[in-house]
Amino acid sequence: MWLAAIQLISGRHWQDNKTQIATELSALPKERPLLALLPENFALFGERQGYLDGAEAIGTEPGEAGPIQTQLAAWAREHGIWLVAGAMPTRIPGSTHIHTSSLVFDPSGERRGHYHKIHLFDVDVADSHGRYRESETFSPGQDCVVVDSPFGPLGLSICYDLRFPELYRQLTLAGARVLLVPAAFTAVTGEVHWEPLLRARAIENQCYVVAANQGGTHETGRQTWGHSMVIDPWGRVLACQPSGAGTVLAQMDAGLIEELKRTMPVLQHARLL
Repeated sequence: MWLAAIQLISGRHWQDNKTQIATELSALPKERPLLALLPENFALFGERQGYLDGAEAIGTEPGEAGPIQTQLAAWAREHGIWLVAGAMPTRIPGSTHIHTSSLVFDPSGERRGHYHKIHLFDVDVADSHGRYRESETFSPGQDCVVVDSPFGPLGLSICYDLRFPELYRQLTLAGARVLLVPAAFTAVTGEVHWEPLLRARAIENQCYVVAANQGGTHETGRQTWGHSMVIDPWGRVLACQPSGAGTVLAQMDAGLIEELKRTMPVLQHARLL
């Protein structure tokens, strides 16, 4: 079983980003099953109005999905993979705000689940952008989401969620074996915090972590940290892409999770759950 994190340098326009993603998907190994995770803002990376204009309703019936979701489903079918759309803007009926959402597609192109980002990035960072206020555009989700798959249950999260260990503990208690972290971590915060936080989430929950980040300087001037990686339940980084577009790959040993849970049963020892 293969786990893949696809790193991009996304821009404002879906058509340009679509070409970049198609190139990475075409280079994936042929062995299956394979799970590929796209980063946050894989489809659109820009300003508030661009997200509002590009937001799609999450289709519940055939023909309802917008062009981004339609393409994601087609890619999953074409390549026979589990494709996780890291995060894209989705509409909220009756609201002027939108969600940023992760969608999971199986190899038949069926959407198997979705998650709306719970923790919104309202912080000040010492970079060229300076002020980040996601709550001006997005509304937070409310629910933890785990999706069944051949890799074991997938625990969904997005970017800033990474700083809240209680979310990942809830996902693990709900059965998650693979924690997915699509992101657009800034270069300033990523340099110091990205890898330590990811490895901590893997170690404390005894799960695989697949983290797909944006990785370079974007046309908006924003700089993202890259270093997309796959981490095993012991906290070892199995593969990493420091910068630029590219894909990191690692094979998953499902037996390692059960071995660690048997030899070091930390969840059974936890007293403050």
